[in-house]
Amino acid sequence: MKPTLFEKIALGLSGLTALTIGASILSVPHAFYASYGITLGEDASLLSELRAPGAGLAGFGLVMLLGIWRTAILPASMATALTVFIAFPAGRLVGLAVDGMPAGNVIGALFAELFIAALCLTAFRRRLWNPAPGFSTTQPAR
Repeated sequence: MKPTLFEKIALGLSGLTALTIGASILSVPHAFYASYGITLGEDASLLSELRAPGAGLAGFGLVMLLGIWRTAILPASMATALTVFIAFPAGRLVGLAVDGMPAGNVIGALFAELFIAALCLTAFRRRLWNPAPGFSTTQPAR
């Protein structure tokens, strides 16, 4: 089944957001984190630990975007968008509870992530709650 316009918008926004943030962390981590008021040193281990998930996030962004045009990976694209944009705010909320109030830009990111998560949940709700036609968990795989 082809994605609806609303699903394409949700995948586009989530994919572009993830790709942009991930690519920024990967390519210019000092500048990216400075926008949050975080100063990074020159520790190669720390930078590697930041760049690696940045690359992963950029890759997930590409998967989200590909779902707009490739219906075969649409379910994976939707699952990726939901996972990323529910997990990120969940992690931030844990940090808020355990570590206290972060800088305003980090709270802004939390609200942006919650907005995208709500957008994706709304856009994909029909597919989430209704199994695809002909899909049954009682039939053996062939």
